Amino acid sequence: MASLPSQTRYIVGNEACERFSFYGMRSILTIYMTQQLLLSDDDSKAIFHGFVALNYTMPLVGAWLADRFLGRYYTILFVSLFYCLGHGILATADIFDSVEAHRFILYAGLIIIGMGSGGIKPCVSAFVGDQIRNRDSTLMTKAYAAFYWSINLGSFFSFLVIPAVRDSYGYGWAFGVPGIAMALATFIFWMGRKQYHIVPPSRKKGGTGFFAVLKTACRSGWAQALAIHGEEKVDNAHRMLKVLTVFAFIIPFWSLFDQTATSWVLQGKSMQPLYLNLEWLVDGFIWKIGPEEFQSANPIFVMIFVPLLTLVVYPYVGKWGKPVRRMGAGIILAALSFGIVAWLQYRLEQGEALSIIWQLAPYCVLTVAEVLVSTTGLEFAYTQAPPSMKSITTSFWNLTICLGNLLVVALTYYFPGNAVSATMFLTYGVIALAVGLLFLSVVGRMQHKYH
Repeated sequence: MASLPSQTRYIVGNEACERFSFYGMRSILTIYMTQQLLLSDDDSKAIFHGFVALNYTMPLVGAWLADRFLGRYYTILFVSLFYCLGHGILATADIFDSVEAHRFILYAGLIIIGMGSGGIKPCVSAFVGDQIRNRDSTLMTKAYAAFYWSINLGSFFSFLVIPAVRDSYGYGWAFGVPGIAMALATFIFWMGRKQYHIVPPSRKKGGTGFFAVLKTACRSGWAQALAIHGEEKVDNAHRMLKVLTVFAFIIPFWSLFDQTATSWVLQGKSMQPLYLNLEWLVDGFIWKIGPEEFQSANPIFVMIFVPLLTLVVYPYVGKWGKPVRRMGAGIILAALSFGIVAWLQYRLEQGEALSIIWQLAPYCVLTVAEVLVSTTGLEFAYTQAPPSMKSITTSFWNLTICLGNLLVVALTYYFPGNAVSATMFLTYGVIALAVGLLFLSVVGRMQHKYH
């Protein structure tokens, strides 16, 4: 059985540390805004999802830099240094006393982190695929499974470590430790520089022409586009449009998934924390697991389900395991998870006292949905993209996450005061269910187009 190229270990290590830095910072963000910056639930939720939207808009810029000028390797390296600066700004949180100064520092740090994290995102995921030089589909699936597993390894530890650092040393160190992890991520990536297979930017190949072809087609039709741009570029544009059709249906999924760090955390605040007696390990140590720490349930489940689905389930389900069907099933499961959360919220609104352990059920369902949608989406974006458009295609995938979070911002302000309510959870679930069923119906008719 073929093994992954040795240089992938540097990319996987880089991704684990980078995700530790990113998720560690955002694990404490919602509570920081509501308790330290005295922002409302609605405003905190909107700011958080606005930050995530920025994070997933910047892949367009990062992909443009990589595909046209710097190449993926140098884009990742240089933008990572800028990323570290944003963490450094957040680490100054304890220096000033006023709430206004803290808010300014938060906004400045989030903007730079969003630009840095988003800028490298399409390049790193496409860089993984670049290392599989023979494009073996089985090896590609394993590479992206390992890549996604590393993401969740980093985020798992961040959800446990960073809230504990905050409780012991304050927000300055809680934001500073992720910055140290990001610096380590950059160093690990640099260490593999002599082993990477580096694909040159498309500038050296004459460019991709997707937007030019699309502009001509919209103005004068596809026949004129074919006459002006040639068969290869028009064919690439057709392939991209089919991929973007699939991507459009994924947007509502991210509206649900990223609320684990906002509305699910805010719901967890009104639930009873879990206490684990670890005195047998450390004298007098009782571990309190609240809503911030409970976010670690997601990466734990991911590290279980990724190998289970990749190695056990997918090989035995035949055509039902094809990428677009996996993604459709994932959207429907995400809807189910929000049905469970809506039920829990209804019970809380009726005055019941619930342990936070109840959130394990929706976390489990949503994580299966995530594996079906997200790991598959990264693989799908790379394998279906024209050869000269790998990074830009991945950036369009990331743009679906941006739009999903902007949808949360819009609905939060359209229905004020309902940031955490059974009605709002149910609304998101119904939207996702309708889109998931439509996705399977529409994309199912194009099934033979995809591998």
